[in-house]
Amino acid sequence: MSQEEIDQAVSKLTSLQQDVTTKGGTERAFTGQTVNGYGYDNAEDGVYVSAVGGLPLFDSKTKFDSGTGWPSFFAPVASDHVIEKKDMSIFFMPRVEILDAKSGSHLGHVFNDGPQPTGKRYCMNAAALKFVPRKEFEASKEKGSP
Repeated sequence: MSQEEIDQAVSKLTSLQQDVTTKGGTERAFTGQTVNGYGYDNAEDGVYVSAVGGLPLFDSKTKFDSGTGWPSFFAPVASDHVIEKKDMSIFFMPRVEILDAKSGSHLGHVFNDGPQPTGKRYCMNAAALKFVPRKEFEASKEKGSP
């Protein structure tokens, strides 16, 4: 994505969504909503895409209740759809930040305390995601858009 395209997409987001995606902010636990209004605890079948770039990121089939109050997944849709970046913003707690590979927007962090088969917990901000119900996602793939 060009910077102009990113800026245009970000301009359509709320101030919280902008803070999360562009400044590495974090929504409060147990309060998150996707950019299209689905709660952090949404249990519907579908795919979570980037709120900024639209890239498919996580499938609901990999979502689990981590008890943390943020949407959690044990694997991304494809490893090349996310970027892992060392995060030392909390000096006593090194973490791995997760970015959208298409737009570079902040999504959340990944931890090594998730369920099998990966042992990973991709702890995402709902504010950085858009939920697309499975039928709608599959129909858009057939038309050639994610």
